[in-house]
Amino acid sequence: MRFTDFLKATVLTSAGAASALAAVTAIAINRDADATLAAVSVGYWLVAGAFGALLGRHAETNPPIARLLAAAKFSPALPDVRPHLVLLNRLWPLLLSTIAAGALAFLFPQVSMIAAGFAIVWSLSWRRQESAVAAIEDRDGVRFYVDRTSPVEPIRLVRTPSFHSEFPSSNGAGKVDPATLPR
Repeated sequence: MRFTDFLKATVLTSAGAASALAAVTAIAINRDADATLAAVSVGYWLVAGAFGALLGRHAETNPPIARLLAAAKFSPALPDVRPHLVLLNRLWPLLLSTIAAGALAFLFPQVSMIAAGFAIVWSLSWRRQESAVAAIEDRDGVRFYVDRTSPVEPIRLVRTPSFHSEFPSSNGAGKVDPATLPR
């Protein structure tokens, strides 16, 4: 599975987990008719959203992703691509915690409220990593794939050759326009 697709799927899965946990929390709070907990939940989720947006505001890769890209081993051939196994292999902690927090929601709605906040932060803070990695792939003419590992081992990447992207200059002269250079 391409690493950019994995990052995109991680963000969407985290957002889905946050939505499911928020819905379960809202149902449990409504059942108990606890207006204070409802207000605290909404406030907590707004703060989590603001914090996640603050963490994910940069368009470059974060340090753990940069280290992972730098440590990728080179392979001239495409690795075995099985997206469903890669997602299950790498995202099982998210699945397990979502199910556990959702199951506890009807006894302790605070657990699912807090888990939804963490999923909100995770999805918003990682939302730009896919485009940052895609820009590196285009610049360097490589593609990164998630390597098969044990579910408890750290993730590893494989770097394969690809096409190098050349973008035309904005002034049509074939050279870099000095006005587009960073100052």
